[in-house]
Amino acid sequence: MRRILAVLLVVGLAVGLVGIWAVRTEPGWYVQLRYPLDYEWIIDAHADNYELSPALVAAVIYSESGFDPTAESPAGAIGLMQLLPETAQGIADRTGGGGFVADDLYDPEINVRYGCWYLRHLQEKYADHPQSLDLALAAYNAGQGNVDGWVDATPAGEPVAIRFAETRAYIRKVRHLQELYRDGYGLR
Repeated sequence: MRRILAVLLVVGLAVGLVGIWAVRTEPGWYVQLRYPLDYEWIIDAHADNYELSPALVAAVIYSESGFDPTAESPAGAIGLMQLLPETAQGIADRTGGGGFVADDLYDPEINVRYGCWYLRHLQEKYADHPQSLDLALAAYNAGQGNVDGWVDATPAGEPVAIRFAETRAYIRKVRHLQELYRDGYGLR
């Protein structure tokens, strides 16, 4: 009985150490177990179409909805990339998406297409700024109006202070997940 308990203790300790190592180092196999990559063909197609990194798009989707196409936020954002219906309507109007209705955002293909369009739009808007990707992600999370105000309030040559702790955390999370999706799945 003691021998069985000792073996179980050693096995449990080994499994625990491997688990700690995997969480800290995040090897590819762990990334693929921990972080899903659903709708890869949709992500690849729209990331390519809008000249985005598929790893970035996957990171935004994971951060926003955890790859749940039926996700809804308390603010009313819908789907994989958590778009507000009014934002999506504006995108539909600009891209020829006639007949758009809010329920279209539950369709992964439409949601990712519109989300990629919006992310590209934000990257272009802030392209001339040294913090362009962070500002685009901040605008995706906190709204363009907030980010524009932060940029306007920042003296020339100074880094823009992201004023919301939640948005700073969001940027860090997306950037980290982008690396994980790039390394763990071989996405560009």
